[in-house]
Amino acid sequence: MSLVSAFVPIWILTAVGYAACRWGLLGEGAASVLGRFVFQLAMPAALFLALSRMPLSVFDGRSLLAFAVSTVAVVGFGWVGASWLFGRRPGERPIWGMAAGYVNSANLGIPIATQVLGNVSFLAEVVLLQVLVVTPVILVALDRHSDPAGRVRVRRIASLPVRNPVILASLLGVASSAAGLRLPSAAGASLTLLSAAAVPAALVALGASLHAPAPTRVEPTERVEPAERVEPAEPAGLAELAVITVLKLVAQPVVAYVTGLALHLSAPQMLAVVVCAGLPTAQNTFIYSQEYGVGEAVTNRAVLVTTTLSLATVAGAATLLG
Repeated sequence: MSLVSAFVPIWILTAVGYAACRWGLLGEGAASVLGRFVFQLAMPAALFLALSRMPLSVFDGRSLLAFAVSTVAVVGFGWVGASWLFGRRPGERPIWGMAAGYVNSANLGIPIATQVLGNVSFLAEVVLLQVLVVTPVILVALDRHSDPAGRVRVRRIASLPVRNPVILASLLGVASSAAGLRLPSAAGASLTLLSAAAVPAALVALGASLHAPAPTRVEPTERVEPAERVEPAEPAGLAELAVITVLKLVAQPVVAYVTGLALHLSAPQMLAVVVCAGLPTAQNTFIYSQEYGVGEAVTNRAVLVTTTLSLATVAGAATLLG
């Protein structure tokens, strides 16, 4: 029941968002406004606080390498497979790959790591890998494909860490941790309050998006101009959801396990790698797809389906390897 308890709040808040949108409690554009609030304010605050408080001195290179191999393999296959299998456009492919291989290392990863692994030390490494390596690659690709001509504007991409609040907050958090800086109490308390809204707001936004296609969006400033928005994509079919789910909940843990065997990981290390690889698609994937206006039909359902089914993967890994 301890594993189930980690999933229940996610299901409940997603259902609350769906019901609130269905009953008209939040008004038009609720999913879009909530998504932008999370992307621009709450998520950066949460990432800064988490990374600034995370010690950077203790890392296990082999375990992180095993997880990284599984991430690169699955995200890469999803990125390419979105075109080969389903004819998805270039701007949608990064989000498709992210839906297949970007794990929920925050609100779901933390309680599961605590309950199954006994600590969150390896999860902290996963967070850094995803935030500082995987996320910038995905967002650079999305930023590039927001231009209908596919032009690579070096100045624009080089300035992405400054213009993108997620990357900027992560870099500042790592720098703060490395320098041993501590925020003034008032600033820390304010960021703590703001960061606490990230997970529930993202889940409510996810639930609201499941009720109906997203309404007219409030366009992002500077990064994506209104004229650069892409046309709505075809809805995600059952075949796409099935492939993403298999990649996320079966292929990624299996690749992590095989790589761990090749690297001669110990039993506790193997358990940590496989459990983290078996976590569901992060709701950040939906937030990013909503922010850039691509792949929303895929990501909102992928997050919901993989979150619902991932309990079997995590419990199976814990049973077989624990």
